[in-house]
Amino acid sequence: MSATIKLSSPATREFWEIPVLFEDTHLLALDKPAGLLTAPDRNDPAQPSLMSLLHAAIAAGKPWAVERDLTYLNPAHRLDAGTSGVILLAKSKPVLVALANQFGTDQPQAKYGALVRGVPRAEQFDVEAKIALDPLHPGLMRVDSRQGKRAKTSVSVGEAFRDYVWLTCRPVTNRTHQIRVHLRHTGLPIVGDLLYGGKPLLLSRLKRDYRLKPGRTERPLLERVALHSEELVLVHPITNAAVTFIAPCPKDLRVALKYLREHGGTTFRRAGVSGDEQDSSPVT
Repeated sequence: MSATIKLSSPATREFWEIPVLFEDTHLLALDKPAGLLTAPDRNDPAQPSLMSLLHAAIAAGKPWAVERDLTYLNPAHRLDAGTSGVILLAKSKPVLVALANQFGTDQPQAKYGALVRGVPRAEQFDVEAKIALDPLHPGLMRVDSRQGKRAKTSVSVGEAFRDYVWLTCRPVTNRTHQIRVHLRHTGLPIVGDLLYGGKPLLLSRLKRDYRLKPGRTERPLLERVALHSEELVLVHPITNAAVTFIAPCPKDLRVALKYLREHGGTTFRRAGVSGDEQDSSPVT
């Protein structure tokens, strides 16, 4: 079967070639690109989403769907639009129900990479803070010790720079926007996460002798939410075997880390951190 799934949106004239990370008779794991919704937005249904595009392609009999004999495909969990990485889909309703039961019991083990601005309080720490809807900002979440639901995230430093840190985040619970809210709560907003206090990554903040040509506007090195779903481990709903899905660090985050290593003043680096892959592609 094809190692990628090709999707397109006639409405926006956008095109995606999405890598297949894992597939068997029951499961399909994809590497979702940043900027693509998981499911349709109720307030803007015309905006492309992974599931609407997949379902449209299946209905249209696209080659990748025909070769898999797909008639059913639904996500076991969601990733925010700005988040890239592992997303797991079920190929039947019973499998979806079994996966939903796992996600409801804190059983799956997920690992995320996040680039944040600030100084962590330790190399390893846990954030335990209840999360609830933010009544003042529809669609957003906030820490709420009285009305919130239990939420816990384990955090460790992978690489520290002068003003930025690459973190590994392991959410123990599965709340909406959990990592984003917890990191903001600890004073470490995620780069590019404008909704939760994060700002784009600019070369002018890193390079002391940075000079912008007259009449030019600086383009951020990274302006999307710098959060990547690196790994997901769970029990296969049919075989009961432990299965692991891994999405490599995407190019935009690798480039951001490259510039931070060159100009960000590296102070700490744990062996084997994400983004170690060499990237010789030109930066535009």
